Amino acid sequence: MAAHVLPSLDRITASSQLILGCPPVTVFLVAITQKSINYKAVLSSSGFQADVKALQKVLASRHMVYQHQHNKQMSCPAMAQLLSNTLYFKRFFPYYAFNVLGGLDAEGKGCVFTYDAVGSYEKVGYSAQGSGSTLIMPFLDNQLKSPSPLLLPAQDSITPLSEHEAVDLVKTVFASATERDIYTGDKLEIMILKADGIKTEVMELRKD
Repeated sequence: MAAHVLPSLDRITASSQLILGCPPVTVFLVAITQKSINYKAVLSSSGFQADVKALQKVLASRHMVYQHQHNKQMSCPAMAQLLSNTLYFKRFFPYYAFNVLGGLDAEGKGCVFTYDAVGSYEKVGYSAQGSGSTLIMPFLDNQLKSPSPLLLPAQDSITPLSEHEAVDLVKTVFASATERDIYTGDKLEIMILKADGIKTEVMELRKD
């Protein structure tokens, strides 16, 4: 399994592979699910499929309430805080879901937030979740050369990439992970968020 989100200056590229797997050490049904919450944010989740669906349902309903109350779409940073609160509320019996949220902030720039199962989150330059993340993240670290968060003054962690470069990088890392992780495969769904909407592309991966 692998989910991956990569920001650029005016767009966000989110991708996830579409596969259901069952590791031999657990009876949980695991999957990657990618959902467009609104035109400003996409949530990629790995983990127990029923918990992922339940979490997405809760977020969708709360986003609808927000829309009715404020007459506007929730921004990605606001959605990031809502997701954190939702996960933390269930911390004593948590959703078995590991999430990456990507979208556009108020300035129209790409932003990425990565989570653990109980709502702790961090804004990062790029992220991956799932069993394939241990293969994908070193590749991204090498290619994107994100600055250390310890540097002062803080440096922008977004590496400028064109849309073509970002999509090509996503396809490369997933093709590599598919060759080495038995739970990564079948299909790759890539969602590109821009100010004018969302574009989706599907790529076939290994099916064995």
